Amino acid sequence: MGDNLKYCLQNLGDTMKFKTNLRNIFIIIFATLALSACSTAKKSVSGDVYTGSDTVEYLASGVKDRVFFATNKSSLTSASRETLRKQATFLRKNKKLSVTIEGHADERGTREYNLALGERRANAVKDYLMTYGISGKRMSVISYGKERPVNTESTPLAWSQNRRSVTVKVK
Repeated sequence: MGDNLKYCLQNLGDTMKFKTNLRNIFIIIFATLALSACSTAKKSVSGDVYTGSDTVEYLASGVKDRVFFATNKSSLTSASRETLRKQATFLRKNKKLSVTIEGHADERGTREYNLALGERRANAVKDYLMTYGISGKRMSVISYGKERPVNTESTPLAWSQNRRSVTVKVK
């Protein structure tokens, strides 16, 4: 009977070691999958310029209504210029259509600074569209500064979504 007990205890110990090893393997696999998912997740921000499409609307099929800017900048990115070229093509085909170009900023900075920055952003868009043959008479510019955020959170993602210029059809 002593040998049977010794044998049972040995098997129990082996089973517990196996279960512990199996549990550790599952933890390692899970951690690896979780980390790889994080590293391959699509980023919505390049540098500090928003590149996602959560807040984007369309002037027409395939023609985005907005472009995004870096912090404290009014210079156009290559992605912004591509969007504006499509807007210019759309506006050339719709010669009777006028637009308002809204300039926006994130919540950081004073009201006065952000209004001026929003105006510089809207004017950068207007100037670019004019280089593609759109008459300045068809475009008006307005700055809302930080007064009309699309995302009211205080996070880098929200700030990047709010640093934008939006082209709006005038009815």
